[in-house]
Amino acid sequence: MSTAPIPDGDTRPEGGPGTAYANILATERSSRWTALVLRLVVAYLWINNLEWKVPPDFGADDGGGLYGFTAGAVDHPVLPAYSSFVESVILPNYGLFGWLVFVTEIALGGCLLLGLGTRFWGIVGAAQSFVIYLTVAAQPHEWWWAYILMIVAHLSLVALGAGRVVGIDAWLRRRARSRPPNGAVRLLMRAT
Repeated sequence: MSTAPIPDGDTRPEGGPGTAYANILATERSSRWTALVLRLVVAYLWINNLEWKVPPDFGADDGGGLYGFTAGAVDHPVLPAYSSFVESVILPNYGLFGWLVFVTEIALGGCLLLGLGTRFWGIVGAAQSFVIYLTVAAQPHEWWWAYILMIVAHLSLVALGAGRVVGIDAWLRRRARSRPPNGAVRLLMRAT
């Protein structure tokens, strides 16, 4: 049984699990470019959307920005339990919440842009997109399906391991392969 190369240098027996995907990503230039473009577009989405989440009050002083959209979850609930959580926990602690969102979204955009921990940040992005969906999907003039598309885009990044294409993940994976397989190496391989 021969082995087939995978983009990050791994080999698996031909016909083994994951080889069809691995061979397509390794040999099809268009597949690699598609993974790269998707990753960069999603990174840009997070970075670009920071402009209306302005610290230090995040819109709490004038009822706009991030605060306005978050408060809208109470007035236009998607899921009543979530709206109750927003009203009783998030809004009273808005300064902390605003900073958590801001830092998370900077990290999302930056790490996806660099292709660093792409699978991990893809999962974080899908979760963040779901929370945004719960927050704004029932608000007037919102395109609720856009958040479903964001979730799908992030899950695609996870499935593709898109950081392995012109990203730091490819370099990290090559270095990790030269190390004895311990818990940290296994965790790194899953996150990238």
